[in-house]
Amino acid sequence: MEANKLYRQLERDFMRPEMSDDWWRHMESLGEFVSDNFKRRSMGLVCDFAVEVGKVYTAVFPSNSVMEKILNDNITNAMLFVHHPMVWDIRNAVAFSPMNKGPLAEFRDGKISIFNFHVPLDNFGPYSTSASLARALGVEIGKPFAPYLGGLCGVFCKTDSVFVNDLKNKFEMAAGHRVGFYQYGSDEISNGIVAVVAGGGNSVDALQEMADDGVGTLLTGISVKNEISRAAHEFAQERKINLLGGTHYSTEKFACIAMVDYFKNLGLPAEFIADIPVMEDM
Repeated sequence: MEANKLYRQLERDFMRPEMSDDWWRHMESLGEFVSDNFKRRSMGLVCDFAVEVGKVYTAVFPSNSVMEKILNDNITNAMLFVHHPMVWDIRNAVAFSPMNKGPLAEFRDGKISIFNFHVPLDNFGPYSTSASLARALGVEIGKPFAPYLGGLCGVFCKTDSVFVNDLKNKFEMAAGHRVGFYQYGSDEISNGIVAVVAGGGNSVDALQEMADDGVGTLLTGISVKNEISRAAHEFAQERKINLLGGTHYSTEKFACIAMVDYFKNLGLPAEFIADIPVMEDM
């Protein structure tokens, strides 16, 4: 497929005028590789390296291992679609870091473009991060909530689980590893409703909406208690809201897996590249 045609289709299907993002100011060291589009909007086409796209790879973060996997395929005329244009590791002093210049130069030589939708993929919809996580958890998707940079990044869901521990077990099965659990509220799930916010949903604003709706359990990605999240944990404890965290990567991967079907529906071969969760997120 013509690369520009693919980019336009993604914009039509996911972008909304009210959306915004703020990545470029943290990526200025990559200026020689980054498109004017991304420098202007921090969304959409990051690296304009391809004229034709014959295959799409999807990933949560453009980590070295993800980029090396593509390079090891010895492919040209391809695209890497990522949820984030930077690499996440909460163990570092600055959690997000820019992509490695070495693989980027090889992507340029191989005509492999990079495309990023952060807010547009977080925004509630059939491929969104929270809706995709909800489907993986086997809960029934209800109304969206949690405004974020022009989108709605969370969803209230109906569950047939009566007890939080049962839902925790389902979360661990979906994530493929243990999850963090801060039991600030009841053992039972009130009214059979839970909140799902993939990624970094542990915020006071999201928790306030939950409290206003009488929802007492949040399933999210980053749940670790640190200086950044301390206010959210204090609010959750005060309002008796249970917090479950399954890492940034493991809660957002389901959207990138779902995007494989999106690209296949456009007639493009597509493949999700798995990565390693940062367990310290929990």
